Amino acid sequence: MTIKHKKPSNPAALSRRALVHSAVTAAAAAGLSAPASAQNAAGGKPGSNTRFIQPAGAYQTPTYTHVVEVTGPGRLIYTSGEQGRDKDNKLAPDIRGQSVQVLENIKNALAAVGATFDHVIKFNVYMLDLEKSLPVFSEIKAQYVNRSAPPASTTVQVSKLTRGALIEVEVIASLPPVA
Repeated sequence: MTIKHKKPSNPAALSRRALVHSAVTAAAAAGLSAPASAQNAAGGKPGSNTRFIQPAGAYQTPTYTHVVEVTGPGRLIYTSGEQGRDKDNKLAPDIRGQSVQVLENIKNALAAVGATFDHVIKFNVYMLDLEKSLPVFSEIKAQYVNRSAPPASTTVQVSKLTRGALIEVEVIASLPPVA
């Protein structure tokens, strides 16, 4: 009696899994599994695995850093695009209210994984009216970000956001590995 082995139903998934496994194995072999520290050590200084770089010759601003480098294993946290909706799904009526609510929503999302805005290394901001909304959002954002090591940031104007929002923000945060 011969036994026939069934071919995998989704060979692409297996090859992606093999690719990820190979990448993780290579990273471990390369020594990328050394202990990492949080983005900011006591006193607001970047941790040993994160560097905030303002290149000479680049516009210097207190609300974002041009380059943020993260090395080591750590954890990268990505949030979905958050809007200025409260827990009851009510959207604040203006850019000021939506900006505060979106940052509070991100604050709550970060807290769910033990992070704060001190761990944020990148902001992606999408808004309907840059000219009118950016000054308001920047003022509010300055109350949340780590001013001694502000995250990298990109802000773009878009033609439309879902469900009537004026602004949507997603962040990336860097934390040490879970102990």
